[in-house]
Amino acid sequence: MVDVGERVGTVVVGAGIVGLATAREILVRDARADVVVVDKEEVVGAHQTSHNSGVIHSGVYYPPGSAKAELCVSGARAMLRFCEDHSILVRVEGKLIVAVDEAELGPLAELERRASANGVPGLRRLSAGQIAEVEPHAHGVAALHVPGTAVTDFAAVARALGDDLVARGGRLQLGLPVSSITGDDDGVRVRTDCGLVIEARQGIVCAGLQSDRLAGYPADLRILPFRGSYYALGPRAAPLVRSMIYPVPDPRFPFLGTHFTRHFDDTVSCGPNAILALAREEYSRWSFSTADTWDSLRFPGSWRLARKHWSTGLRELADELSKRRSLRSARRYLSDLEEGDLENDDALGIRAQAVDREGRLVNDFVLRRTGPLLHVLNAPSPAATASLAIAERIVDRIS
Repeated sequence: MVDVGERVGTVVVGAGIVGLATAREILVRDARADVVVVDKEEVVGAHQTSHNSGVIHSGVYYPPGSAKAELCVSGARAMLRFCEDHSILVRVEGKLIVAVDEAELGPLAELERRASANGVPGLRRLSAGQIAEVEPHAHGVAALHVPGTAVTDFAAVARALGDDLVARGGRLQLGLPVSSITGDDDGVRVRTDCGLVIEARQGIVCAGLQSDRLAGYPADLRILPFRGSYYALGPRAAPLVRSMIYPVPDPRFPFLGTHFTRHFDDTVSCGPNAILALAREEYSRWSFSTADTWDSLRFPGSWRLARKHWSTGLRELADELSKRRSLRSARRYLSDLEEGDLENDDALGIRAQAVDREGRLVNDFVLRRTGPLLHVLNAPSPAATASLAIAERIVDRIS
């Protein structure tokens, strides 16, 4: 517990996987460091960390030279080591990216080029006839096999990071909502809803879905929450997927599209869709928050994004409302699926996605430092995969 009037070395706001990894990294480098992590929730990793597919990505999709590409590849290696060291279950069974028709061969070749440039290990191009060697029930005209892609339980990773942090002398302050953060030449002040003010030499804000609010609403970007919901494959259909079957992304659309993932607990999901959520941190399909919705509507980039992608939004909403439409998308890859094979799943995730004033999705990680205060303003997927590498970069920057 932080005492009233106590000044600490570093305060980290946010006990998700990135915030915990960052606090731990400070202590790995300096065992004498004084680090406090503050979060409004009663448990670590309560939001994006525990509401995702669990995939440890390999770095295929990201432009060479981007922070996502660099930190995903190095972060995946570090994550696999961390899971092994802390006895966290990991399945390394690979991913198959399938081109279902000739029109997708060009984008598939671009993915292969990106993956090679990013140093993704073991990449292999497959012909139509070779697809069945990896996924016997999938079909397409060509595919990329990425054997190093894995799945784990990122909530378990967050708990292990928190335990390691405390074991190294760090402090976790949970159940302590933060109302504001300021920084100047004298240091950082974190004000909480209960009236406690934490003073620190430096501060790092890894607030995920609340990152723009705690940064004072930067003029150039806003966090838009995108909700993704999944179907689960029933017992008849689950054996049709050995590991992961992914699509070739359509460059006209901002999100990946339907894919299949066999998770660490052996369940198989199909999805997700991507719909603008009306509440940032509520996980039922029709949750609504006046404050969250107003924050989205009053930012001009939201309207510009909607004008660019209104047809995609309508299509995603239609898929949400119609199981038959979702089945049609899924059967592009697994023609043996039947409507009864898609079971409603309570798994819902909300992605914190930064959008700029022109309505463009901010596609890379954004770290912004002002004096003793550093804000992580955009850390969508693959942030969980890359969290240990992101932590190294943050500590390099703040140091």
